[in-house]
Amino acid sequence: MRMLKSRSALQMALVCLAAAAAMLVSAQERSGNAPRALTAADYAQAEKFMSANAAILVLRSGVRPNWLSGDRFWYRNAVENDGTEFILVDPARGNRAPAFDHAAVAAALSKAAGKSWDAAHLPFQAFEFSADGKSIIFQADGKRWTCDVRGKACAPLAGGAAPAAGARRGGGAPGARGGFGGGTDAASPDGKLAAFIRNDNLWLREVATGTERALTTDGIKDFGYATDNAGWTRSDRPVVLWSPDSKKIATFQQDQRGVGEMYLVETKVGHPTLQAWKYPLPGDEVVTTIQRVIIHVDGPRVVRLKMPPDEHRGTLADDIKARGGGLEDAQWAPDGSTLVFVSTSRDHKREVLRQANPETGDVRDVLEEKVDTFFESGAGWVNWRYLPSSNEFIWFSERDNWGHLYLYDFGTGTLKNRITSGEGNVTQVLSVNEKARTLVFIGVGREKGRDPYFRHLYGARLDGTKTSLLTPEEGDHEVTLSPEGLYFIDGCSKPDVPPVTVLRSLDGKLLAPLEKADISKLLAAGWKPPMPFTVKARDGATDLYGLLFRPTSFDPSRKYPIINNIYPGPQTGSVGGRSFSPARGDTQALAELGFVVIQLDGMGTPGRSKKFHEAYYGDMGDNTLPDQVAGMKQLAARFPWIDIDKAGIWGHSGGGYAAADAMFRYPDFFKVGISEAGNHDNRGYEDDWGEKWQGLLTRNADGTSSYDGQANQNFAKNLKGKLLLAHGTMDNNVPPYMTLLVVNELIKANKDFDLLLLPNRSHGFGNEPYMIRRRWDYFVRNLLGAEPPQGYELKPAAPRPAPGR
Repeated sequence: MRMLKSRSALQMALVCLAAAAAMLVSAQERSGNAPRALTAADYAQAEKFMSANAAILVLRSGVRPNWLSGDRFWYRNAVENDGTEFILVDPARGNRAPAFDHAAVAAALSKAAGKSWDAAHLPFQAFEFSADGKSIIFQADGKRWTCDVRGKACAPLAGGAAPAAGARRGGGAPGARGGFGGGTDAASPDGKLAAFIRNDNLWLREVATGTERALTTDGIKDFGYATDNAGWTRSDRPVVLWSPDSKKIATFQQDQRGVGEMYLVETKVGHPTLQAWKYPLPGDEVVTTIQRVIIHVDGPRVVRLKMPPDEHRGTLADDIKARGGGLEDAQWAPDGSTLVFVSTSRDHKREVLRQANPETGDVRDVLEEKVDTFFESGAGWVNWRYLPSSNEFIWFSERDNWGHLYLYDFGTGTLKNRITSGEGNVTQVLSVNEKARTLVFIGVGREKGRDPYFRHLYGARLDGTKTSLLTPEEGDHEVTLSPEGLYFIDGCSKPDVPPVTVLRSLDGKLLAPLEKADISKLLAAGWKPPMPFTVKARDGATDLYGLLFRPTSFDPSRKYPIINNIYPGPQTGSVGGRSFSPARGDTQALAELGFVVIQLDGMGTPGRSKKFHEAYYGDMGDNTLPDQVAGMKQLAARFPWIDIDKAGIWGHSGGGYAAADAMFRYPDFFKVGISEAGNHDNRGYEDDWGEKWQGLLTRNADGTSSYDGQANQNFAKNLKGKLLLAHGTMDNNVPPYMTLLVVNELIKANKDFDLLLLPNRSHGFGNEPYMIRRRWDYFVRNLLGAEPPQGYELKPAAPRPAPGR
């Protein structure tokens, strides 16, 4: 009887529990927040909004010019049915027309090749015009072809073809800043010579004959000429700046003797392969320096500049090669009689503009500027200019809290006048017309009432009497200047508004419309634009700007966990550019799984005032986190559909550093974090990064240092939530030891965490489908409270159909 009663009681209890569970599920279903298992269809829906997949749904988006003589250019468009078209523009005539007869060329080429192509699916993506402009030359079907632009005939070119005349890629007006080429060779401006590195010395090759000869002979291991190694990035391409007359090369002998090394070991069967290279760290007594030289090609003759070795630094960063590969922060006079360059101190607080005599090696200091925190000559671009015809120079400075241009006398180094002034920054000087005494530049934050990150083009007089807005439409303007500097291509967009691209003359006059992006296929897929927002910073007064992403099936009656996709800077921010992008990585895709995802540029990121940018100088552990938390709380108060009690965060590289930092410093606020490739303690990252933003490392008598507060492992014991740490084992930018430092302290503190080491991956593994899927799974399981689909495999973006099929 006791057993029967016990069974009856147990059965009754089970019935009650089942009823209670059913009531809970029913209540959750009514609220729209019931935990559920996500399906493969849910992930496939999210995958539709990955960057590459979303990008192919946007047609006629922007113009990437291929320049011809006379500032003419052609560009390629993505059009309907996965097709392409080629457009030729003549700015002088205001003409925009097909570059050739597409249908006729397709028919003639099909006949000649014995295959079938149509007008919108030609088997090439680039071409060159013949010297007379009557034919096009291209590579297709394994051969070089020439076709009449009217499509009368196509024929293969026997033995290939000589380079066609008159084609230039890229933009920007020519100047006297010298020349450099692509690949591992650095081509001379006249195209006849190519410099390259062999056995730590600089060599020269005659392009026509292939004849090679050594320009230097005393280069040795760790003390080679023109060698490129900033620790976190390295290349076999020489860092040189040719004189405009192709007779001299400005470069350096890079001294890495005694510099500490970095080590990585490949994962493989059998004996591992060790990678070792020079990688100085903050606080190292010996770091990389350069001894500047000028090499006269005839002879050859090496002239060593009469000055102490320079730090391996530039006015932008430690990587002293320019974006195009040449020597950064240096400029030749047009006749090669003078080299002007800038020397940067190890801590980026002192800059010296210098003039060198290529014949004697004599060096003259022209201008010195010192700052309290860090000096930069622009937002990603070197903005000072030497003006030889007037013996002046333009200097960029943030001395009044904004990035402006100043005109100086080159002979005396004295200030003549300001060129620009007021709130807002000059971000990039595009060209200077010394004869007309004018310049054009990209600026931000100068237009009241607009997003301060929107780029606009301006013209200014060198005497500072007038600055003119050349792109009046509100939005972010992506500008490409023509080679002769007479015209520019202007693409205007916003994060939530697709681009409209037009052609203008240099005075801003509209000459012709070029393209209006077609996003009808994107909209048909259900895409919704991100929501720009503004919140107050930690101080309660400063405006901060960001983007918010919601699922395309957004239901305002539901509550959504919020994920912060962070990159704290200091050299950029979480949002990045303000131009149109249909996906912004996997941000929209992640939101599609049932989250609100935000990107917010906090104090300490660039683009605003100098004071704003240096907000957490010397305290890198700040990572903009007080602003991120303050902003997220304001958004939750503003939008009831944000569940602020379910806050997550993730980032890569500097964002990985900030994400783990957030989990340790705000353990009660952030519940789930993913930290990828984080530089968790900058004492183990390359020297320039920490020494620029944290300052030079100082050690105290008690064993502490000025870097202790920025080291994530020192705060790992505070972890409460779910944390996934990920790193590539062959990351030669941020070494994997940075993450293992944090792992070690988490183990000491007996904390549960998740670790993913990706064998033989370098720094960019965050864009791999596997890592993206693991990121989605982690947030779905731990923040959404749902189960991800088992075995789902993200696929690469579907390519456009191959031409001719």
